[in-house]
Amino acid sequence: MAAPTATSAPKRFPDRDEVAAVRAEAERLEPGAEGPEQRRVAGRILARRDMGKLVFLDLVDRSGRIQLLCPAARTGPVDVHLGDVVGVTGPAAKSRRGEPSLIVDELELLSRIRSPLPDTFHGLTDVEQRYRRRYLDLLVNEETRADFVLRSRVLSASRRFLETEGFLEVETPVLQSLYGGAFARPFVTHHNELDEDLYLRVAGGELYLKRLIVGGLERVYEVGRVFRNEGVSYKHNPEFTMLEWYEAYADYRDTMDRFERLVETVALEVLGTTKVTYRGHDVDLKRPWRRLRLADALEEHGLWTRDEAELRRRLQERGLDVGQDNTWAQLVDHVLTSVIEPSLVQPTFLHDYPVELSPFARTTDDPLIVERFEGFVGGTELCNAFSELNDADEQAERFRMQAEEGAGGNVEAEPGDPDYVEALSYGMPPTGGLGFGVDRLVMVLAGKDSIRDVILFPAQRTRG
Repeated sequence: MAAPTATSAPKRFPDRDEVAAVRAEAERLEPGAEGPEQRRVAGRILARRDMGKLVFLDLVDRSGRIQLLCPAARTGPVDVHLGDVVGVTGPAAKSRRGEPSLIVDELELLSRIRSPLPDTFHGLTDVEQRYRRRYLDLLVNEETRADFVLRSRVLSASRRFLETEGFLEVETPVLQSLYGGAFARPFVTHHNELDEDLYLRVAGGELYLKRLIVGGLERVYEVGRVFRNEGVSYKHNPEFTMLEWYEAYADYRDTMDRFERLVETVALEVLGTTKVTYRGHDVDLKRPWRRLRLADALEEHGLWTRDEAELRRRLQERGLDVGQDNTWAQLVDHVLTSVIEPSLVQPTFLHDYPVELSPFARTTDDPLIVERFEGFVGGTELCNAFSELNDADEQAERFRMQAEEGAGGNVEAEPGDPDYVEALSYGMPPTGGLGFGVDRLVMVLAGKDSIRDVILFPAQRTRG
């Protein structure tokens, strides 16, 4: 069989069966038996064993792996290299040793490999190469393929959950003249025709989605890429995926209930269980999750005080570097990420935050505390949610407070958005809103320690 050329190679292989379906058919056969129907599968050859007049090949497609039996009497010489893409036709079978197989009557070479594969028996193990050449990682590591199939299913299941709850999927701008919705530094670009700088969004369209609530759409959500000009860690990538929703006539407690139901529903759909192992911890995602006030969590660690100097002193006594924390709010955020967050292993909603940390949330009975929560699993933040502030005057005042934070040295403070304040002036119903990191939820469900293992093409330094 000659290698195909650009003009001679088949351009299609129609009416293809998935390997998993053929393998399932073969499982039901007796050893040494053949199925009655011809099947057509296609994929990549990742193993070859020559046994005289019988050649064994392992063929892999997205759904799985199956053994191909190639008797010389039926196929003739088998001119196939490891890594070649082939299409084969023949009946499902079970070998005499009981291995689910397909007996090949016809083999078509669809694409000849030109570069040698990594070690196909041990996979691509160099971590940086796996991320940089993800195509090879997917090609030779079945676990990697399974992880990204799971990721796709998580997104599909999340969408189904929200749509059955009456939410509409919408799209909002990625390029924004004013960025907002999160404490984060933006990426800046320039629009030549408009001759003005624009920002890649740092949140999942929050201020735009709430404009849609003002407009009467009532329940909306968006799945989209978000960009933050920040460092890289096991849970941070400069470009990531967020799902954000807003619901009119709801508050943060309604939103807590909906999020824990979403996570439980998605886990059961994609895994068949709510029990996972994440970062060395056995975790049960079944609802209800624990509820814990932020002030109580700080008190548990001896760190609840409104006095900036006193909080700074206590943190310094614990050896924390607070040199970059210029305000009380920044100190509290430092405590949250460095001390409290790692201690929240089982699913927990940390709620009721200081107003200084939450410029878009409504206050509780205490004007210094707002109705905000974050959800944590395995010491990792999964979501952030508010009872959304819907008073235009109060929102303008919150933006003013954020401007003071910025003047105090907080480069991640909200810059403010006068048009959003104007939108609120037309009246927004009581609203609950939430954003969650899809990548982090996939990390939990797949049991992955690094966000780079669940993003197909994570950020990496360009090779020189």
